[in-house]
Amino acid sequence: MPDDRSPRSPDGAPGFQLIGGLAAEDALGPVMQVMQQAFDPLYGEAWNHSQTRSMLAMPLTHLLLAETIASEPDASGTPVGFAMTRRVADEEELLLIAVAPKWRQFGAGSALLNQVVENARDAGVNRLHLEMRSNNPAMRLYSKFGFHPVGLRKDYYQGSDSRRYDALTMAMMLR
Repeated sequence: MPDDRSPRSPDGAPGFQLIGGLAAEDALGPVMQVMQQAFDPLYGEAWNHSQTRSMLAMPLTHLLLAETIASEPDASGTPVGFAMTRRVADEEELLLIAVAPKWRQFGAGSALLNQVVENARDAGVNRLHLEMRSNNPAMRLYSKFGFHPVGLRKDYYQGSDSRRYDALTMAMMLR
């Protein structure tokens, strides 16, 4: 977990970089580290190790990792967030996006989502979509990027407190 001596950008915000093209075996540890911090256990949305490893190994799955900028050459940074997508034909699904709580509000989520959108456009994707719990505060970020609600599944998610939550499907057209 990052400490108070985390690298800072010139404007004083923590410095981070986006890394793509990681092999599944190299990505699994950092992704699980962020996953364990980022998802509230109440909602049961975090994937387990096996689910994550299986998805990362699929050929149509793409991962972006946000990590702190290492303070020494040849050192690796601390993982602060990730975005995982799956592309099929001319559509792409944002499977998961997460930022460790300590790193929220520094732009990592926006940077990850912006790169997902840019990569999808570059690949000729027409539609980018996602599904999320309807009371998820990330809806503000998705709306800012141009995602619009396109569907609702009533009582789809069940929290650890046995409450049910709707699933909201959102999409944005890229072309």
